[in-house]
Amino acid sequence: MSADQKVLSVKNLKTYIYVNNRCNKALDGVSFDVYRGKTLCIVGESGCGKSITASSITQLLPKLSRIESGEIIYHSEKGDICIDQLERNGPEMRALRGAEISMIFQDPMTALNPVYRIGAQISEGLKYHSKNTLAQLKQISIELLQQMGIPLAAQRVEDYSHQFSGGMRQRAMIAMAMSCKPKILIADEPTTALDVTIQAQIFELIDELKQRHNTAVILITHDMGVVAELADHVAVMYMGNIVEQGTIDDVLRRPAHPYTEALLKSIPILGKGKQQQIIPIQGSTPDPYQRPKGCQFEPRCPYATEQCQIFPDSQPISGTHEALCWHSEKVLSHA
Repeated sequence: MSADQKVLSVKNLKTYIYVNNRCNKALDGVSFDVYRGKTLCIVGESGCGKSITASSITQLLPKLSRIESGEIIYHSEKGDICIDQLERNGPEMRALRGAEISMIFQDPMTALNPVYRIGAQISEGLKYHSKNTLAQLKQISIELLQQMGIPLAAQRVEDYSHQFSGGMRQRAMIAMAMSCKPKILIADEPTTALDVTIQAQIFELIDELKQRHNTAVILITHDMGVVAELADHVAVMYMGNIVEQGTIDDVLRRPAHPYTEALLKSIPILGKGKQQQIIPIQGSTPDPYQRPKGCQFEPRCPYATEQCQIFPDSQPISGTHEALCWHSEKVLSHA
């Protein structure tokens, strides 16, 4: 997909969740690559498998779920590490989590501990992964809060999370995630419930940190505006599959999957006024326990034919662009 240095490879990943003697194939053959200093945006509607992808990479899956097959390979400076083979909370995985692969969680309200000071929570990862003294840990926490643009950082480091606003909590979460200068930063919808201006600041901050430390970023979102602004590569997910992936120009300018095309048509365009036609995606997401036989999007797809009763193969559109659809050429001709 790129000549850049590959830092993570996910190959044919299948993660299943088991509840009440039923199996939800949350991820059913997901493959993508992540590159140093680049942002991969994983986009799709709620329940498509975006967060489970992040949880699989960090081995923070729910108890009743497991990686059935596939590979998650972290290309570290000391050689390749097969994350899927590591014990969930074993010493090797704990050594990677936070230090090499870090995560900004969806809701800072629940991710931060209300009974510990912000400084203690930021320095916790550093305490585990480094040999700094308590005084050094506090100083690093203050410097990280300053980098995140929090005023009076030396005083605010002693505050509790309830004394921070929503945007400040999210900045503290990013400070925690970036404290060990990870090679991969996973941001799982990092601006949920924040105002638009704060959202813009948070994304600007993530982008600035990516450029400063040459970090690979996996940004999980359902906001196509964010994708257009920040992504280098895009992976569009639907019902546990990546239905289309490519560079930002490939996917947004020449969508080759009906779901991507439908997503783009359902977004209002600023400046077009009330007269513009916003076309919602017809139908609703299928029940994950009663999936369609072939292509998962077939019941909602305007291009569907009998061929769609068979699960499609990935169709290469160009060297950087592929789609999981029998009719990608027909979709491209409408782009």
